Amino acid sequence: MSFLRKLRGGSRDPDAAPSAPTASTEEVAADEQAHELEILREEARRLDELQQRQLRYADRAWTPPAQGGERRADDDSADESED
Repeated sequence: MSFLRKLRGGSRDPDAAPSAPTASTEEVAADEQAHELEILREEARRLDELQQRQLRYADRAWTPPAQGGERRADDDSADESED
């Protein structure tokens, strides 16, 4: 909860009355973007080149087509529809 108080511009003392937010929307957005960039940089340092490449092209990865149909071996309703 102290994180939320600090984000809204309040003090760390839980007994203190909440104060008006001191950061503007633009400042909060800029801080958030800087934090996200730092997270991405840290992630890039943690992963090696192969892992980064795999993540970069994961959306283009080939997946084999699904085999079989909707009918399963334990599906009793499929036997009745074939009659």
